[in-house]
Amino acid sequence: MVHRDRLHPTDGALGDNVATEPLNDFSRLCVHTITTKPWSIEEAARAYSAAGVAGITVWRQWLADRDVGVVGRMLRDHGLKVVSLCRGGFFPAIDAAGRQSAIDDNRRAIDEAAQLGAPLIVLVCGAVPGMPLDEARRQIADGIAAVSEQAAAAGVRLGIEPLHPMYADNRSAVNTIEQANDMCDQLDCPHVGVVVDVYHLWWDPRLRDEIGRAGRANRLFAHHVCDWRTPTEDLLNDRGLMGEGCIPLRAIRGWVEDAGFRGFIEVEIFSNRYWAADQREFLEKIKSAYLAHV
Repeated sequence: MVHRDRLHPTDGALGDNVATEPLNDFSRLCVHTITTKPWSIEEAARAYSAAGVAGITVWRQWLADRDVGVVGRMLRDHGLKVVSLCRGGFFPAIDAAGRQSAIDDNRRAIDEAAQLGAPLIVLVCGAVPGMPLDEARRQIADGIAAVSEQAAAAGVRLGIEPLHPMYADNRSAVNTIEQANDMCDQLDCPHVGVVVDVYHLWWDPRLRDEIGRAGRANRLFAHHVCDWRTPTEDLLNDRGLMGEGCIPLRAIRGWVEDAGFRGFIEVEIFSNRYWAADQREFLEKIKSAYLAHV
């Protein structure tokens, strides 16, 4: 395994160092329910609260067959801020019926977010194998436009999350923050913005400039962290705990904060290794890594 401090001893990235103070408390720490996948929403709420975690991002499968409003109240009763609902999107489809089905599902997600008390929906925008990327991006923009009025009326923001190019075939045709910014310009909706997930964007030589661009337009909505392990054994489910890989986490946080972002820092780790581990021990490791490396 290649540790980040061996590659970036001063937490620089892409040739630029940013002097960013270490975090010294958990007031901005948010954990995604997918990170502690073995836990139910009730188990996660109890454990996060007891550990001093301040925020929670809820993945929609944790709401299945539940009263969403009751879940939201339960989370708040545990002192947790609901940071976002994950995920909407997956707009492209080969036919009109598929596209309408995706729009309908995103409308349901907006209703769920409003009931849950989540101010943001993270959009994993979607792609179709074999569909030209330009066409997929057109369908993504059309899909967001179709639901944007409902989202605005519900007080729910929509965050476009660019995904690493390795997912361009079937998960997202939006693969750089520049593309996400361009789409936001095209849509021209103040409640549509950008999610900066370091796992997907750390490699991009334009990352710092495009983070600044998003900040100037007041569309920098969320910041997700984990790490990139070397070697990566599974391109979906082998993300690293912060500090285990090569992502310059503190430098990127510096860029995000320089761009005006002061929101929650969300730990989103897909990991077969950590899902198989004791989740309470894993949560303590997340807290330690958050302070040491983010």
